[in-house]
Amino acid sequence: MGRAFEYRRAAKEKRWDKMSRIFPKLAKAITMAAKEGGGDPVMNATLRSAIQNAKAQNMPKDNIESAIKRAEGKDAAAFIEVNYEGKGPHGVLVFVECATDNSTRTVANVKHYFTKPGGTLVPTGSLEFMFDRKAVFQFEKPAELDLEELEFNLIDAGLQEIVENEDQIYVYGNYTDFGTLAAAIEESGIEVEKANLQRIPTSPVEFSEEQLEEIEKMLDRMEEDEDVQAVFTNIA
Repeated sequence: MGRAFEYRRAAKEKRWDKMSRIFPKLAKAITMAAKEGGGDPVMNATLRSAIQNAKAQNMPKDNIESAIKRAEGKDAAAFIEVNYEGKGPHGVLVFVECATDNSTRTVANVKHYFTKPGGTLVPTGSLEFMFDRKAVFQFEKPAELDLEELEFNLIDAGLQEIVENEDQIYVYGNYTDFGTLAAAIEESGIEVEKANLQRIPTSPVEFSEEQLEEIEKMLDRMEEDEDVQAVFTNIA
């Protein structure tokens, strides 16, 4: 995959390893899922996945329960989901997903992150065709797992692709099939480590290590923002 890929992966892991950043984002995702679909994870697949993701990052149980209770409270913040698209250094394409209670603040901050290194925001929808939105599930491969059988069991639930990478299995489907795929995987007796909606570039671009360093600085600033939930790029 090349040194550029390794640099990108290491940099991303370093950023998301900072608990002071990720716990509030995970808590917000749990609160939003509970507010939208109810606080019972058994009946709410989105909440169930948000909790799985939080546990994968070693988020304490008390934090998870507090985030759910926050959604049930009368004073729960009215978060809205907003997306921004832009071009960063060296022409990298960036899709930013946010959850905010103040969109005026959020758009001003995101615009600044783009323009400071010479990038720019682009009109909403400009980059939609450059990314495929997918439901992605990740789990450690059980020793007894039969991939062909799993694939057969998940086809009717919306499976598009299964990828094996060392001891990890990645299941991909259309984003609209997130709930049915999540349920089908659980029915197969598999414990999912991470489950989320991702935007996967249709035409990934290779960048040099020097270019990646500059791009990463911009991505760092974006992902530090409390309103930014996820950032996707067309980096190969």
